[in-house]
Amino acid sequence: MSTSSQINFDHFEILRAIGKGSFGKVRTELYSFQDEEDMFMVVDLLLGGDLRYHLQQNVHFQEDTVKLFICELAMALDYLQSQRIIHRSVTSKGTILDEKLHRATPEMFSSRKETGYSFAVDWWSLGVTAYELLRGRRPYHIRSSTPSKEIVNMFETAIVTYPSAWSQEMVSLLKKLLEPNPDQRFSHLTDIQNFPYMSDMNWDAVLHKRLIPGFVPTKGRLNCDPTFELEEMILESKPLHKKKKRLAKKEKEMRKCDSSQTCLLQEHLDAVQKEFIIFNREKVKRDFNQRQANVPLEPTRNNTEEEDGQNNNL
Repeated sequence: MSTSSQINFDHFEILRAIGKGSFGKVRTELYSFQDEEDMFMVVDLLLGGDLRYHLQQNVHFQEDTVKLFICELAMALDYLQSQRIIHRSVTSKGTILDEKLHRATPEMFSSRKETGYSFAVDWWSLGVTAYELLRGRRPYHIRSSTPSKEIVNMFETAIVTYPSAWSQEMVSLLKKLLEPNPDQRFSHLTDIQNFPYMSDMNWDAVLHKRLIPGFVPTKGRLNCDPTFELEEMILESKPLHKKKKRLAKKEKEMRKCDSSQTCLLQEHLDAVQKEFIIFNREKVKRDFNQRQANVPLEPTRNNTEEEDGQNNNL
C-alpha cells in the first residue's frame, strides 16, 4: 500500500473555515484523500481570500489588475483544457488568491444541451468574472430560483451594457468572451494571447507570477467572511472528530449486523441438519435381503403381501 493511500483525516488538524460552496466547504489544511463518505482535496494555504469577498468589501479593481487576472485564469484554463477537464465553476467566489493576489453558460440552457457542451463554457465564465470585477456586479441577473425558460429568454434577448469609462480594448475582449454562440467565442489561450489588447503582456512573467497586481490584500490575516468560521463553531465543533466517531459507529453496526446474520444462518443450518435423516440406499437394501433370508416360507399370497409391505416401506 502506498503512503498516499494511508492518509486520512486523522493526519490533519482543522484550523479555520475560509469558505463554503454548494457542494463543500473550504478549510485551512493540506493534502488529498477520501473515505466512505467524502472526498478531501487539500491544497496550499492561500491567505488572500477570494475575489467575491474583496468585492463585498467594496474593493474597486482597476482595469490593469483585471487584465492580469484574465491572463492568469486563461493560463489555468489552458492547462485544464490540455488535461481534458472542464471546470464549469469559474467564478469570483471560486477564485482564491495568495497573499500577493495571484490566483452556467448559454449553451447549458439552449438547444445545445441535447448535444452537450465543451471547454467554451469556462471561457464564458471567465468573461462573466472579469465583468463582475470591473463593475461590481454580473452582466446578467440570474438567481438560483430563476426558471430555465426565463434564463433562455434572457440570453436570447438581453443586451450586456458596458460603462463608457472602460477602455474599448477591454470591452472588445469581454464581448469575445461573453459571445453567446460558443463556436464564435474565445475559447483558447491563443485567442487571448493573440488579441491586440494583450500585445504588451509578458506571458512568461505571468506564468511565474513576477507581475505585481494593482491590489494586494491585507497581510497577516485571513481575508474571508468570519461568518464561515462562526458557523463552524456553532454547528460543527471539531467536525472531523465527530465524523470519525460517526464512521466508527457505522462500521461497528455493520459488523454487528453481519455477525447477527451469520448466527441466524448457522441456526437455520443446524435445524435443517438436525431434522434431516440420511438415506443409505445400499444399507436399506442389505437389511431387506437379510430379513428376507430369515423369514420362513409361507403361502404365496402372504409372502407376496409382505414383499409389497416392504416395498411400501422402502
